[in-house]
Parts: sequence; C-alpha cells; structure tokens
Amino acid sequence: MEELHRSGGVPRGWRFTFPAGDPESGREVFRAMKCYTCHTIKGENFPPPGGDEKTAGPELTGMGGRHPVEYLAESILVPDAVLLDGPGFTGPDGRSIMPTYEDSLSVTQLIDLVAFLKSLTDAGQGHGAALLEKTAGDYTVRIEYRTAGDGHGGHGARPARGHLMAFVSDRETREAVPYLPVTATIRITGKPARIVKLAPMVGDQGFHYAANVTLPDGTQKITLAIGRTAMQVMESAKGRYAKPVTVVFDWGQGHEER
Repeated sequence: MEELHRSGGVPRGWRFTFPAGDPESGREVFRAMKCYTCHTIKGENFPPPGGDEKTAGPELTGMGGRHPVEYLAESILVPDAVLLDGPGFTGPDGRSIMPTYEDSLSVTQLIDLVAFLKSLTDAGQGHGAALLEKTAGDYTVRIEYRTAGDGHGGHGARPARGHLMAFVSDRETREAVPYLPVTATIRITGKPARIVKLAPMVGDQGFHYAANVTLPDGTQKITLAIGRTAMQVMESAKGRYAKPVTVVFDWGQGHEER
C-alpha cells in the first residue's frame, strides 16, 4: 500500500488500456457521423469529402499503424490536446479545426470508432513509407521503412534509396529504450538472408535505431533481434531489458514500397 501511494495511487507499471472494439461497427459510426466529409480514406467506399484544402482534415489512410489507440481516442474527444501547424490541422485561432465529439458519441460508439481507425493499417501509403508494430518481452517495437526514389522505373533506373527504422519503447511507459544492440535480418525470396546492424539515431521522429538499406522486391520477412541492454538498471527495475527478444515482421503481404 505504501508503494501504491508513492507511485501516485496506481500499481507499478499501470497504464490505461483502451478497450477493444468492433471495427465494422466503427466503420458505420464513421459513416453516420459523416467523418468522410473532412477525412479521406483510400480503399473505403465513402462519399467524397467536401470543402477545400484549408478546411479538410488530414487523410486517415494507414492511420492505425502510426498511432496507439489511446492517441486516436484522445484526438476524437480532445482535439486540442495535440496541435499541429498547417492547413487541415489548426485554424486562425490556433486551435484544432476538428470539433470535439465528447457529447456526440456513446462509449460503445467511441470504442468501435477507434477500433475502425486502428484497423486502417495500409502502411504503404504515402511517400514510400511502410510501418508495423508488435509487442514482445518488455518492449513495443515498431518498424518503418522510407524511400527516396532516384528514378521512376524503367530500364536502367536505380532502386530507391531506403532507410529502415526500428522504434523500441518500454511496453508499459511507451518511453524509448536506448543502449540496446539491435540487428535486422532481411529475408528475400530466392536469396540469402541479409543481416544489418541498426545504429541508435535521433531525428524528427525521435530516438530510434536505423540503417540505410534498400528492401528489394521479394522481401518476405524482417526479423529484429534485440539483445540485453548495456545501460545500468536500478534495483526497482531489476530483471527488465535483460532478456534477448526476437520480433518477426511479415513484409511480403501488403507492404510493398509505393
């Protein structure tokens, strides 16, 4: 009980987990609330959005692979919680142009709507980007692959330069975990597996492990091997980050670069 009070009244490692919902019911909520008038989702059969570029909200294609469910729920209930500059995000008053739906949705509708948004994981959409996320051991691991094309195909065109990134965070706190040895094994159809060491980096997207490597056509799987941490761990967290973890991402289905 004393430890409970010291940690703010909740058990150590506790974090709010959004309930699982029904994506199909959430799709109908999206339609009923006419969210499509501001947000485009490629591959969905919604009416075309109205308005102009200044009033239209961001495209939601692949949104589920970019954010945890808690973030998606917050963006619906409290749009001003995270503000981004630019058309489609903030208005002249500096506040989000998206209205709040805290008085418009039932709890069940909100849960289902978030489940639908989380199901939008066509991560290959947009600027040659692809990403996936899994939980293993003490970590939540997300990989993202971005390309910058040198050509537009055809004879003699060079393959697009690629940058493979792995975001490794504590599965409980969601904070980035540094000082880890991370390697990626790239398995390609008909070719020997390629092992790449990912180096710690800091960029616009925060701390991550990455390497400049091109994923060719035929890439089937990417296996991340995370070794035990090289940083000092306090007694209160003894045993954490000490076990090697292997995370396998299937890359061949629906994650071709675009």
